Amino acid sequence: MKTHTRVLVIGGGVVGCSVLYHLTKLGWSDVMLVERSELTSGSTWHAAGGFHTLNGDTNMAALQGYTIRLYKELEEITGMSCGLHHVGGITLADNAARFEQLKAERAKHRYMGLDTEILGPAEIEKFTDGMVNLEGIIGALYDPLDGHLDPSGTTHAYAKAARMGGAEIVLHNRVLETNPRPDGSWEVVTEKGTIIAEHVVNAGGLWAREIGAMAGVYLPLLPMAHQYLVTDDIPEIMDILKSGREFPHVMDPGGESYLRQEGRGLCIGFYEKPCEPWSVDGTPWNFGHELLNEQWDKIEDSVAFAYRRFPVLERSGVKRVIHGPFTFAPDGNPLIGPVPGLRNYWSACAVMAGFSQGGGMGLALAQWMIEGEVERDPRGFDVARFGNWTSPGYTVPKVIENYQMRFNVSYPNEERPAARPFRTTPMYDIFDGMNAVWGQQYGLEVVNYHALPGEPRLETPTFKRSNAWEATRQEVLAVREGVGINEVQNFGKYLVKGPKARAWLDRIMAGAIPKPGRLSLTPMLAESGKIIGDFTVSCLSETEFQLTASYGAQGWHGRWFEQHLEEGVTVENISDARSGFQIAGPKARELLARVTRADVSAEAFRFMDVKRMTIGMANCIVQRVSYTADLGFEIYTDHMSVRHLWHTLWSAGQDLGLRPFGMRAMMSLRLDKWFGSWGREFSPDYTPAETGLDRFMRWNKDFIGKAAALAEKEAGPKRRLVSFIVDAADADVVAWEPIWLDGAVVGFCTSGGFSHWTGKSVAMGFLPADKVQDGLVCEIEILGERRTATVHLAPLWDGDGARMRG
Repeated sequence: MKTHTRVLVIGGGVVGCSVLYHLTKLGWSDVMLVERSELTSGSTWHAAGGFHTLNGDTNMAALQGYTIRLYKELEEITGMSCGLHHVGGITLADNAARFEQLKAERAKHRYMGLDTEILGPAEIEKFTDGMVNLEGIIGALYDPLDGHLDPSGTTHAYAKAARMGGAEIVLHNRVLETNPRPDGSWEVVTEKGTIIAEHVVNAGGLWAREIGAMAGVYLPLLPMAHQYLVTDDIPEIMDILKSGREFPHVMDPGGESYLRQEGRGLCIGFYEKPCEPWSVDGTPWNFGHELLNEQWDKIEDSVAFAYRRFPVLERSGVKRVIHGPFTFAPDGNPLIGPVPGLRNYWSACAVMAGFSQGGGMGLALAQWMIEGEVERDPRGFDVARFGNWTSPGYTVPKVIENYQMRFNVSYPNEERPAARPFRTTPMYDIFDGMNAVWGQQYGLEVVNYHALPGEPRLETPTFKRSNAWEATRQEVLAVREGVGINEVQNFGKYLVKGPKARAWLDRIMAGAIPKPGRLSLTPMLAESGKIIGDFTVSCLSETEFQLTASYGAQGWHGRWFEQHLEEGVTVENISDARSGFQIAGPKARELLARVTRADVSAEAFRFMDVKRMTIGMANCIVQRVSYTADLGFEIYTDHMSVRHLWHTLWSAGQDLGLRPFGMRAMMSLRLDKWFGSWGREFSPDYTPAETGLDRFMRWNKDFIGKAAALAEKEAGPKRRLVSFIVDAADADVVAWEPIWLDGAVVGFCTSGGFSHWTGKSVAMGFLPADKVQDGLVCEIEILGERRTATVHLAPLWDGDGARMRG
């Protein structure tokens, strides 16, 4: 065993072996893996081995497609069999909402290059040889890529391919300690000796929590006990085999089950409601090749349902029961990437669907480590999406909820209730008393809207327009006609200070860094020129700046700042220390003038100014800017003064019609001006030139990503973000809907909704740059129906900026 290595992967399951292989595939040969027992020990060896591409996150779906296509490549490289069975997969829909979800997923697949199709009951019967009881079934989604494989053979194929690339694998060698060294490398103490590694990858699977704790980090994941059954030989399956075919995968969300062929019988697994978290307080080191005791009682209802859906099962004996633990994160997605706060320490954990996702996650981590960023937007699986506020008390109920709802219909406006409320602001009880309907962002309770008197304080989950419609409309009108107030706690906020703060920001940010008393809007870019941040930079003095951005991107942005920090600069995350409100609308200036002695006239307080002033008794930072596209001000103060600030503004604004508004109204208001949103129009999948953020960039300075951005500027972007007015019915664009032109899919939507002020359904999305022209008539596919959509380049509201800038 060597004692020094560039990368040390801890854990020999399918994910650890995939990471090891992809590191060698991308050119790093000085890599090694240590495993406490044998390869596949843990969850891998008893996995059901199914794989599929269906995933609500398009980047995850694409990486799952990569994983599935990779298996033939592994077989060719190694000469080993992965036991591949590309039998195709069918996901059943037994109600209208689930069928709408499948149609929406099929629409996404049109521009992703995934060849899926919607089936009717007759086609389902044909595909499944009549072995599915179609009572209540409306339709299904068919994916020809779905199938199953041999978990052990596939993992060993990854390992062999990695060894062929120069990797070393050491078995029966448990890690005892991981100690950081001053130069950023790690001292990893194992049973067979100490290894010095430049990078450490925690692919510990069931033991990832314990491995993480050695480095002082908590990873929010939990093993759940999962059970599936394998039947005896089934005559109907044997007949299918005789015909030279195989039975397809069948996912039955209504029955919380998945079904596939296993030899001459069937395998069926369940995500049952009475589920069981396993080893909540830690996984024993001596666990590995054992199975858990059978628990028929917790799957009794699921089995009964399966007998009705698949009658052949009731006539079949059970050959064996597989009951073992798998790890899940609170949202069911993997935890991949550099762990915030630690140098050269990487997570590759909670990859629950290891044989659907393991290849893509290995590729993503290897790209991240070697190239500095991931080819695809990784935020859906980035370990930084959970902050240091997570705890076992949060993780356990969220993982249970995710397990129980794994096959539930996933609605775009759904707010799941487990582990809530958890993190709240000083305004929580006040807004709660004003009928707030709450959402959640990065663990924080955020007002979505305020229910009208007599209405339920719950937004109905739906793919169409919800019961929040009228309340949201009234909040929008309150802003446009008078003045609205909204909490700014859900902005990420950072204080950048020091003698070199300006020079550092000039390098980190692609746009202008403002003079004292002014603010600017600027993208932050990766070396590839892609957008990794959308910031407001406020200059409080020559050595002090306040940055604001998406609250949910704190882990992502904080890690980037830390990786690029220089002497003479400090960056402090003050997201939860500094809060306040925005006031917006034609009467916003009058309200502000009532509560401060400062001059807030248009001449004294210009658009994009930032000033310190006292409001009531609170010392505040006030910015003349608003995401509502209206006359507005953002008012920041310390956390302890927030309630006083509220009462001051609220009392002064009563005769002005002051009304609180939530995020539903905010997202409608911003569409009037075609303002983009982080995570929708702006993300690491896109560039400034594609999205229009290049208008905020300054080319006369050096900044991270300039070379790539300059190359794109000279060549011109291949696609452009544009806006549409949509002839919608009762459902608006959400995101990822395909855009049709001349009978072909040419683009996709990034976001959309209803503009309550203009009374129009609107959308934003990408078209080929050479197709963009005002008035171009396209079609956008919404829930399987193509709706006329007209390109509309001018803003729907305040086109000349007179209201916002006046």
